[in-house]
Amino acid sequence: MDQQQLIDYTLFLADTNLILAQRNAEWCAHGPILEQDIAITNISLDLIGQSRNFYQHAAILLGNGTTEDSLAYLRAEREFKNLLITELPNNDWAHTVLRQFVYSVYAQLLYTQLMGGNDKQIAAIAEKALKEISYHIKWSSEWVIRLGDGTEESNQRINKAIDNLWPYTGEFFNPAYYETAVKQLDFAGLQDSWTQKVTSVLEEATLSFPQNVFMHSGGKQGVHTENLGYILADLQYLQRAYPGAEW
Repeated sequence: MDQQQLIDYTLFLADTNLILAQRNAEWCAHGPILEQDIAITNISLDLIGQSRNFYQHAAILLGNGTTEDSLAYLRAEREFKNLLITELPNNDWAHTVLRQFVYSVYAQLLYTQLMGGNDKQIAAIAEKALKEISYHIKWSSEWVIRLGDGTEESNQRINKAIDNLWPYTGEFFNPAYYETAVKQLDFAGLQDSWTQKVTSVLEEATLSFPQNVFMHSGGKQGVHTENLGYILADLQYLQRAYPGAEW
């Protein structure tokens, strides 16, 4: 892997966590009950912490005065490499917990592979993040089961979430040019393990996922939905309105 591929891959990891954290944080003070409001907010903080670690690593690789703040606040929409699923609107609680579940299972499997990689800093960040991701999976999977095997309305809501989100899960396993250079990544094995783990939870929840659906992609290459622009407008407003502002 050359230097630019390593930088792009590190930014992909950072951007994905940051944008998902922003989406989850929209539930702060709006969760269904206080305990779950705190839980989703804490998950957001975990994701922000992971993104900061990756941004700091990317900033060192880039040099020239680059900082984690400049990477988060001063890059344009087409420069972000986050997965498309992370920028989609929350819609309702079912969409939020299902997205967290399918992403967290993917992240757990991916980070486990990254621990054996040549970049020691990424390996160390991945190892630390896995402790948090284990909780994210436990929390979100319990909610998926609760909604799927609950009332008629909760079952309808989680099924609608599956229909809306599933076409974005294929991007997990569709490698971008910079991912193909990460030699320790086994995308076929990653997809098989992910499918097996997700299927087991959905079956317990009396749910199933759609078959033979079109899969969206492009986020890893900087091609996004219109939703990312609105997220960045909120995220970056202060720094762009008052350049160099510190607090």
